[in-house]
Amino acid sequence: MSASASAPHAGTVSSPWARRALAGVLGGLAGGIVFGILMAMMGMFTMIAGLVGSNSPWIGVGVHLVISVAYGLVLTLFFSRFLHSYGRGSIPGLVYGVILWVIGPLLVMPLMLGMPVFGFNVTVMMSLVGHLLYGLVVALVAVWTFRRAHA
Repeated sequence: MSASASAPHAGTVSSPWARRALAGVLGGLAGGIVFGILMAMMGMFTMIAGLVGSNSPWIGVGVHLVISVAYGLVLTLFFSRFLHSYGRGSIPGLVYGVILWVIGPLLVMPLMLGMPVFGFNVTVMMSLVGHLLYGLVVALVAVWTFRRAHA
């Protein structure tokens, strides 16, 4: 058997951890873009930029996408066993979105920006919708990525 016959095809990812990382990056970016559209419509990127001491909406977009990829990686690196079918993978994605909503806009962001924690208003509730969409998209893109890797 030649060395090229045993090597994976070009463009495939052979390591399970590498497949999980790829799924997390792709899912995190996709979810971040979908959620980012909602955030842009609500004018939220200036507030996100405030997390790093800026008021530029473009900095806010960058911060949002970095966070989105990081959270996507957490889901796929540690919880990939729940992401093998679209139907069953949707549930952990939605649960993950709720968890991120509680951690992010209800707790960490208010603490970092000097605002009251666990404050509920229309913006925070719209953020729940965005986090649910984010978690769902990350999970579905991860399932798609895992299925393509096994095809």
